[in-house]
Amino acid sequence: MNPTRVTAFAPGSVANVAIGFDILGFSVDSVGDRVTLTRTERPGVNITSITGVVEDLPLQADRNTAGQALLAMQRYRNLPFGFDVQIEKGIPLASGLGGSAASAVAAVVAANAMIDEPLTRIELLKVAMEGEAVASGSRHADNIAPSLFGGLVLTVGIDEPRVKQIPVPQLIHAVIVHPHLQVSTKQARAILSGTVNMSDFVWQTANLAGFISGCYTNDLDLIKASLEDVIIEKQRQVLIPGFQQVRSAALAAGALGCSISGAGPTLFALCLEQDAGAVRAAMEDEFAKQGIETDKWIVSVQSGGAHVVSTSA
Repeated sequence: MNPTRVTAFAPGSVANVAIGFDILGFSVDSVGDRVTLTRTERPGVNITSITGVVEDLPLQADRNTAGQALLAMQRYRNLPFGFDVQIEKGIPLASGLGGSAASAVAAVVAANAMIDEPLTRIELLKVAMEGEAVASGSRHADNIAPSLFGGLVLTVGIDEPRVKQIPVPQLIHAVIVHPHLQVSTKQARAILSGTVNMSDFVWQTANLAGFISGCYTNDLDLIKASLEDVIIEKQRQVLIPGFQQVRSAALAAGALGCSISGAGPTLFALCLEQDAGAVRAAMEDEFAKQGIETDKWIVSVQSGGAHVVSTSA
């Protein structure tokens, strides 16, 4: 007998990781969303409650990332039953920590535990991306994939995505600093130029290749030299007061690199575990000088992905 009530957790995520716009991301399991589904005999998706750090999200299924992902899953499997949905938000709205993706991922992971022929993780990725599109205006997997798979993830392709989990040297940790600001994904994408200089394209491509190569070979110097965004960061930094000061402080405290998490305003820094406390304090202090309060975490880049928390008949 498949369970009729399931709760799943999906972690937050850092998208882009500076040099992998729309294709690279890593999971952040210190924050995340929980979705509880109860099977109903009637088809469709009924969102009954949204609680937690964000409550004023749409209850209409086709306007909610979790709801739209479940509708896509119902169409994909032609499910004869429906879901009552309870969403518990642990990720602040418009924070750059993948909150819209986490809700979609937790919803489809919970639903997958209820069906006779579970979807593969790639199939779950596809239906969850339909939910993400509600928030961002387009399908992309740089938050969905790490939230679903866990760890540092490279995703190639949209219609037929291929996902590769990238090994990260164990010495490396991430400092995540979330200033109490909001930057919507749609706003952050709207300011981006539609063209890129050839020199910047070559530089960014080399940085992406160098970063991934450094991860596979435990080459910390190559990771540090490559972790620099020369295309997106310089356009989006205007949305984050004090960005340059915070970034400079992180690097001075020993960070290998520091940039914007997803659309922002959250910033992340990769550093050696021994330097993480100093990097966090330096970033926090610089935001404080701007009069901005922050939430902050030190996390492993190799944290886990979405999973079922509880089930009942």
